[in-house]
Amino acid sequence: MAKVLCVLYDDPIDGYPPAYARDSIPEIAGYPDGQSAPTPAAIDFEPGELLGCVSGELGLRGFLEERGHTLVVTSDKDGPDSEFEKHLVDADVVISQPFWPAYLTAERIAMAPNLKLAVTAGIGSDHVDLQAAMDSGVTVAEVTYCNSISVAEHVVMMILGLVRNYIPSHQVVLDGGWNIADCVARSYDVEGMQVGTVAAGRIGLAVLRRMKPFDVGLHYMDRHRLPAEVEAELGAIHHETVESLVAACDVVTINCPLHPETEHLFDAEMIAKMRHGSYLINTARGKICDRDAVAAACESGQLAGYAGDVWFPQPAPQDHPWRTMPHHGMTPHVSGSSLSAQARYAAGTREILECWMDENPIRDEYLIVEGGSLAGTGAHSYSAGNATSGSEEAARFRG
Repeated sequence: MAKVLCVLYDDPIDGYPPAYARDSIPEIAGYPDGQSAPTPAAIDFEPGELLGCVSGELGLRGFLEERGHTLVVTSDKDGPDSEFEKHLVDADVVISQPFWPAYLTAERIAMAPNLKLAVTAGIGSDHVDLQAAMDSGVTVAEVTYCNSISVAEHVVMMILGLVRNYIPSHQVVLDGGWNIADCVARSYDVEGMQVGTVAAGRIGLAVLRRMKPFDVGLHYMDRHRLPAEVEAELGAIHHETVESLVAACDVVTINCPLHPETEHLFDAEMIAKMRHGSYLINTARGKICDRDAVAAACESGQLAGYAGDVWFPQPAPQDHPWRTMPHHGMTPHVSGSSLSAQARYAAGTREILECWMDENPIRDEYLIVEGGSLAGTGAHSYSAGNATSGSEEAARFRG
């Protein structure tokens, strides 16, 4: 029987919710590219419940224990004395979320001789040293597309929030004020702006489609060019390089995965090539942007604003400069963990576990690493190597 080690974020400060704002959530059967939503044999939760925290357990306990497996759930993930490292030594399966990632470094994989499967409950498996997983024969899978639209909606919200200066204007109300000039001194219309995405995969393309009705110019850079009919439908201009894209755009949104080729892609040199007073949105991965370069650009005015929900490491230490730099719209990593998204990635995690435990093939679109090499979505979107270096800094959040 397998030991399944699951790392989830902490419960709400006031306790697990006894009720929810809505009675139900819409049922999503499939995604825009024709891929079906997760199809486990069954689920042991009510869609719309809080599943991504410790008490939620992704709705897995009954399913696993009925089959004789052991489930350990913890939020204590960082450092040598963590519950995660204590249980990792004999774990067969590790489940983690991008929002509260259990970093599976090469050193940690070496500590886990029984480890066979690493599942990302969500999308984006850069918290796993993919090269070490390949070298050790560990299968890595994620619930592809489960929260892509969730993230795309968050991107659009953040673009509008920055350009329209929403957060400071809302703060005026909270402070009991009514100074309109303070609210509008940094407020613009997005209409007529040039908006570009770095990568036009599931999330990037969804962002382009959602921004088109705002009457903006659309741009994208991706190593896989969109079909000509999609470019024509959107009026989207393809750029061969990131440098070309950022020079043409007022708003740039990052929607590519983190791997060695994209790590610190937006450094001081790249940000200097952007239009002065541009807006930069990053809901991909924090390490794609150089932390200090972003803070300096917000201070200098090279960036009119920076927003996102991804940091490195996660959770971000209290002294992370993105918490206090001017003109930012940062949140914790929440874009892909709405209650709607949780229902899909919990179901997808169960589907992956059912396939693995029953020795059936895992969907190709869910695979990142299998059989010692990149596979499925991993072969399309990632490069071999490691992007987890520096993750030990996450331990400072609780310290």
